[in-house]
Amino acid sequence: MAAQKKADARPIIAVIAFLVVALCVYFVLLGRSAVQLIGQGTAVSVGLGIGVFVLPLLGVWMVASTLRSGIEHQRMVAAAQDLGRDLDADALPRRPSGRIEKDAAMELFEEVKVEWEADPSDWVSTYRIARAYDYAGDRARARQMMKRASEQYRAAQEK
Repeated sequence: MAAQKKADARPIIAVIAFLVVALCVYFVLLGRSAVQLIGQGTAVSVGLGIGVFVLPLLGVWMVASTLRSGIEHQRMVAAAQDLGRDLDADALPRRPSGRIEKDAAMELFEEVKVEWEADPSDWVSTYRIARAYDYAGDRARARQMMKRASEQYRAAQEK
């Protein structure tokens, strides 16, 4: 079997970096506006300034948590690949949109579900079922299981 060529991640990283920098600029501008509003000293402007000041704080938290999750998920993918247990959906039939055919996704999900039910404490099995849920179109359960897989992965790393 020929080695699979790894995709170049640099363009994606460049876009992410650009967006993070743009958000940081936006957060600074919002913070400046908040300080100016608070500096006016009236009750309404102070209230608005405090409200506006909360927005960049929430934004920083969201950007940081999203980046942290993305990095952790990439580490999980690499670890699953190193173990030879990554979920490979490349051979599954696809719609013209690129999404996996529903029947094929459901068949894959059923296979992975059996594996996960045998050992739900294994982070790789939980990671695989999260991906299978995503392929099957159940985004809410996919997010829930990926969160669980992340927790299991962190616990396994601490051992």
